[in-house]
Amino acid sequence: MKLSGGVEWALHCCVVLTTATEPVPAARLAALHDVSGSYLAKQLQALSRAGLVTSVQGKAGGYVLTRAPELITVLDVVAAVDGAAPAFVCTEIRQRGPLATPAEACTRPCPVARAMAGADAAWRAALRAVSIADLARGVEEDYGPTALGGIRNWLDGPDEGEPARR
Repeated sequence: MKLSGGVEWALHCCVVLTTATEPVPAARLAALHDVSGSYLAKQLQALSRAGLVTSVQGKAGGYVLTRAPELITVLDVVAAVDGAAPAFVCTEIRQRGPLATPAEACTRPCPVARAMAGADAAWRAALRAVSIADLARGVEEDYGPTALGGIRNWLDGPDEGEPARR
């Protein structure tokens, strides 16, 4: 399974938003991660369309999570950014060619399709079992209890050349 880079960016943004005390502008999230603001904005829009974040308008506007990070799964973010379609789509290749199996004989998915469906189900279950809160805890486990606090302080600080935001 190959996921787009947008999934990584969206997941990191969701983790960052767990620590934010106020809405975070897309430009600030892009600066934090040193990524393209226009590309990141597309990922944030996808998260917004899926109801995972909301955009707050105005001078102090930006993005916030719509629900507790414990209630947003990695699978939710993947589906928002890359779609919910299965990774494998069977084209019934067994029904083609000189030794084609007649459609009426294909009463169940072939072994290839069954194996791929099982893998897809396992992959989805694994991603459904991890929440954004779990990822945030992982950041703290890997980098210490002040890691997310440092991010929060950076988010609350001034952008280059402007007074403190909060």
